[in-house]
Amino acid sequence: MKTIAEFPRKVVEFPDMGIVMPDGCRLSARVWMPDDASTDPVPVILEHLPYRKRDGTIFRDQLTHPYFAGHGYASIRVDMRGNGDSEGLMDDEYSEQELQDACDVIAWAAAQPWCNGNVGMMGISWGGFNCLQVAAKGPPALKAVISLCSTVDRYADDIHYKGGCLLLENFGWASTMLSYSSRPPDPLIAGDNRWRDLWLTRLENQSFLLPLWLSHQHRDAYWKRGSICEDYSAVKAAVLSIGGWHDGYRNTISHLVTNIEAPVKGIVGPWIHKYPHYAGPQPAIGFLQEALRWWDHWLKGAETGVEADPAYRAYVMDSVRPGRWHPERPGRWVAEQEWPSPAIKTEAIELLPKGSKPAIVASPQNCGLAGGEYFPFTFGPELPGDQRPDDALSVCFDQPELAEAIDILGAPEVRVTLSSDRPQANIAVRLCDVHPDGASELISYGVLNLTHRASHEFPRALVPGETVSARVVLDQCAYRVPAGHRLRIAVSNAYWPMIWPSPEPVSLALSAATLSLPLRPLATANEVTFAEPEGAAPWATETIRAANSERHVDRDEKTGIVTLSIADDFGEVRDLDHGLVNGSIARETWTIHPDDPLSASGKTHWTQTLSRNGWSVRTETWAQIRSEAKNFIVSARIEAYEGEKLVFERNFEEDIPRALV
Repeated sequence: MKTIAEFPRKVVEFPDMGIVMPDGCRLSARVWMPDDASTDPVPVILEHLPYRKRDGTIFRDQLTHPYFAGHGYASIRVDMRGNGDSEGLMDDEYSEQELQDACDVIAWAAAQPWCNGNVGMMGISWGGFNCLQVAAKGPPALKAVISLCSTVDRYADDIHYKGGCLLLENFGWASTMLSYSSRPPDPLIAGDNRWRDLWLTRLENQSFLLPLWLSHQHRDAYWKRGSICEDYSAVKAAVLSIGGWHDGYRNTISHLVTNIEAPVKGIVGPWIHKYPHYAGPQPAIGFLQEALRWWDHWLKGAETGVEADPAYRAYVMDSVRPGRWHPERPGRWVAEQEWPSPAIKTEAIELLPKGSKPAIVASPQNCGLAGGEYFPFTFGPELPGDQRPDDALSVCFDQPELAEAIDILGAPEVRVTLSSDRPQANIAVRLCDVHPDGASELISYGVLNLTHRASHEFPRALVPGETVSARVVLDQCAYRVPAGHRLRIAVSNAYWPMIWPSPEPVSLALSAATLSLPLRPLATANEVTFAEPEGAAPWATETIRAANSERHVDRDEKTGIVTLSIADDFGEVRDLDHGLVNGSIARETWTIHPDDPLSASGKTHWTQTLSRNGWSVRTETWAQIRSEAKNFIVSARIEAYEGEKLVFERNFEEDIPRALV
């Protein structure tokens, strides 16, 4: 990435600008703007997050917000209510309070003498979600949005449920937020006499969100609120949607470009869950320059050509050897002027010959360990590996060797006809690229809770032995399969630890299956190009402890238990400006017996540390999920330390009935 040190306008920074909400709650904002904005007002760009501007998102904030400010914007990074250096309490993600606070910040910013009255909102993940939801509320000053790695459907395309199956990331994310939200404000911002009171109040009101999320196992009103797919027409602001093929939120870009009535464009690269000016796998792109084109047009009225950009720009990845991490993905950029594209044709492939015996799908519960993380994050061993171990535990339909290469662009799907021997059953379908030597690379996958075959809102139990039809939609993808390779469709009824298993071992009798494959004419070269990445001066730090990620799978040959252990040490660094030292370590353990779905268990343990000049705090959080046939059993614990003194502890424990999950 090229560091830009000189900008068209000189930048000033305000590390703690207070924004007081109508109810008196003070939010803390870090603000960058041109030093002459009071005499030459500028548009505002808002990022509204729970992730702590002082030490959480500071790495990416340093690259991004001064860059925007130097090009004539007031860039505002707000700590959400109840997080970081802001007052108040947070009770859930994307709450009405959170969204109203964002609307109030937008109104406040638009009214400042240094603002020209136009506001844009941006963010990745949580910030990508809430900027779409805020746009749907229609605050008058909000003219444009850049949403990255986000969703339009909080039930079907978030970290909670997928295809009506319970994602284990539901538990993982609840554990993460329990840890994130347990940290205090910085005493240098909150004040020596206030930080401890704010911290203890925050801890006393801390929620463990897993029981809430588990109590809504179907697509009810809880999930519909905030899902902009309920009314796409509510979004009036211009939307630029960006995502990555190695991210869990890769479907949103297509959904938005297909359905938004306001001006909308989409870009999908080969990236994990990161901003694309520093993301991996390579190639990264000049995201900040692309963002400026968007902002300059919609917030300043400049003619930048964004309206004429292709509706959908996607990176078609070449076939590579399977690996848990790829520093780069060779391929090419393609462009579709409209989306869905008339150039993409669907090829139907019958997987089971008519008249053949049903294929029996009865996978061991540990099938899925090669699947990788739902949204890879650490530039570490989190991508899908060689699929052959999972293929061996699945029913596979191998296609003939390809005489010519094909480009897949879109969402494959498989229609199945089957019967189950149990009233609740899951099905997982993987589309794989099989190399000539047998190596199997994951292209895309989809999962479906078969009780949700007709409706996520009103599921219906299966009648054992009764034949039903279902449609399994795989994730959007862009992938070139070379000549000489084969396509493999692998079908299982377990996908651990991506989804929680059925309460009983299941056998599916698959009597018909049809793959629908979206094929695009082969691209011969890049059809669009992007500038090379730029950024402002990086965050200045001293490394106290280097980051490290590890992932191990072990099988106890005596008990048969299979254990996946993950340790992500995010390291510890000192900020060379304000001196705060922060560090964190996350540990996950997932265990299951291949023959017993009720043996499934997930455990997490997070450690967070903050210190400066003899002052130090630490929080330890633990969480666990397991299940019986009729209930989920969840528990968690927080311990908070000032120095070595335990100043707070709390336990959570709850049983939640299973509802066809």
